[in-house]
Amino acid sequence: MPETYRLQLGPLVRRLPIMKLPNDVTIASFVLLGDAELTHYAAERLIERVKNVTFDYFVTVESKGIPLAQEMTWLSGRKQYFVLRKAVKDYMVSPLSVPVEAITTSADQRLVLDGTDAARLKGKKVIIVDDVISSGGSLQAAERLLQQAGAKVINRLAVLAEGSAKNRQDISYLGTLPLF
Repeated sequence: MPETYRLQLGPLVRRLPIMKLPNDVTIASFVLLGDAELTHYAAERLIERVKNVTFDYFVTVESKGIPLAQEMTWLSGRKQYFVLRKAVKDYMVSPLSVPVEAITTSADQRLVLDGTDAARLKGKKVIIVDDVISSGGSLQAAERLLQQAGAKVINRLAVLAEGSAKNRQDISYLGTLPLF
């Protein structure tokens, strides 16, 4: 049985496998996908942090932040959120893109926004939501891409801050994860 890290968020406890990444960083692997209970709990807690904030949309990065953005959109009474993709898709019209470096991905990557979505986001106030913020590479790329689209990022929310991200003043999160 692999070594695990005990994560507790409110009444919920999860055992996260400890994994060594190819870049020699070791993490407690947190995967929100498929965990409806934790997703709902986190969405409710994070919504409380922006209940008095005026904004237009939630935006997330593909893929583990998608269920969180979905649930937060629903709970906040909104009808739409936006996903920054990791590759250009054939259906996209005039996509915008920026390079991204993330702690969990060793290959070159890009964040992509369909030009149609970019037009909808122009001049809008958005909140970026994600499962984990660690090095901040994905978050920085998301902000550059949204700025390219003409959107204004007014807040950044995550379920967890990993490593030194817990010291950041520009994000709000529910719990922390160590780097090993």
